[in-house]
Amino acid sequence: MKEWHVEHMQKTVVKYVRGLSENASGWEKRNHKKYGSLANMCRQIDYDMKHGATLEQVLSMFHKVRTDSSFSDLRKGTGSLERLNEVEDYFTKPKIVTAKWY
Repeated sequence: MKEWHVEHMQKTVVKYVRGLSENASGWEKRNHKKYGSLANMCRQIDYDMKHGATLEQVLSMFHKVRTDSSFSDLRKGTGSLERLNEVEDYFTKPKIVTAKWY
């Protein structure tokens, strides 16, 4: 099951970085509007990390998308590197924890 979550994390990152195609159907546009946000994508990756994927695997996937030749067509898309930077910032920057007052 651990391998499934690693694969799902990789597919999620690629799908988010690729974005919506120019000739997307109405159904694809609705689903992208509903489920294609940064928050939803990060939530899916957090879920995968909870169930088997490690932070090192997530960060190595970001590095692989940036440098590997198999993802060169993915990097050519408009706004793809900006989306990759947004996701990478979410997982690399420290989280702010506030004290709860009851």
